[in-house]
Amino acid sequence: MFRSAALVAADSTPLPLAVGSGRAGGTPPTSLDQAQRTADDAAGWVEQNWSVWLTNGLRIILILVIAVVLRSLIRRAITKLIARMNRTVEAVDHTALGGLLVNAERRRQRSEAIGSVLRSVASFVIMGTAALTVLSVLKINLAPLLASAGVAGVAIGFGARNLVTDFLSGVFMILEDQYGVGDEIDAGVAKGTVVEVGLRVTKLRGANGAIWYVRNGEVKRIGNLSQGWSQAEVDVTLRYDEDLERAREVIAAVGEEMAKSAPWDEKLWESVEVMGLDSLALESVVVRIQAKTAPGEAAAVERELRWRIKGALDAAGIRLGSVQPAQADQSTSVDPMANVAAPSALGNPSSPQSLATAPIPPGPTLSK
Repeated sequence: MFRSAALVAADSTPLPLAVGSGRAGGTPPTSLDQAQRTADDAAGWVEQNWSVWLTNGLRIILILVIAVVLRSLIRRAITKLIARMNRTVEAVDHTALGGLLVNAERRRQRSEAIGSVLRSVASFVIMGTAALTVLSVLKINLAPLLASAGVAGVAIGFGARNLVTDFLSGVFMILEDQYGVGDEIDAGVAKGTVVEVGLRVTKLRGANGAIWYVRNGEVKRIGNLSQGWSQAEVDVTLRYDEDLERAREVIAAVGEEMAKSAPWDEKLWESVEVMGLDSLALESVVVRIQAKTAPGEAAAVERELRWRIKGALDAAGIRLGSVQPAQADQSTSVDPMANVAAPSALGNPSSPQSLATAPIPPGPTLSK
């Protein structure tokens, strides 16, 4: 009994030596009561704030999950939409209508570019909104951040304005379908067939096979020779004395025959038309022929028309070219004295003029 009381007294008695030694050593004074109070304060603070932490954590997790799921759904919907567009193009690609009106590769690249832009925009908007929402949940002031982002955006915009111009021009070019793969275009800085369409650069193949890389921001005008229809024009130079009505009949017959033969029956959208005389000269006349063709087929139709018209006119005895002036004056008599020179006094060696031009003979030599 006395032993238990002594133990209780010993436990409840403060330890002055330990406290004194702790102060002498520079460490804060501690005791069991102070440690208990510190632990109670920490536990109370955690107990007061754990619900806020849990709520904020769950809100952040929920925001991120919603953002990821929404981004995945939108990107998947855009991908399915692009795939459906490509399947529609492939379905009509091997038909007659598809061959005339649809370029599968062009539509595929255009749809893929549009899909890439839409996916990037959707990801940027969704994830950016989620990031700002998370920062607002964490009680972070967004005003300085947005101000810094605005200043940085302006600086980057001035530094990379050409890149931004190229990108925006490429986006609007694709959305407006100004040109596509396989089109023959005149971009001002270059002319050729479109090989690849990008958001920043358009690749063209020139007539000599050269590849031109044209920045979309540098293109100020576009002349598309492959949209809708093309027009073939052929000028035939005839001698001025040929029968023009007969020549018209021969050329019209060539056009009708060409329109009925493959593959020109698909490339010629209208009959070949003789427009009439395009110019008159003293030695020749020029007859112009026109025909409406499929897009991009005008050059091939023109070459074939020239080939066929030349053969038909030769077979009909209609001469091409111009009349030479010497051939036009063959019926007139030629003066036999036209090439004879006029008489000259110098032709007679005994004439005073000839004697005056004779050299003076040397005089006698004087000797010493």
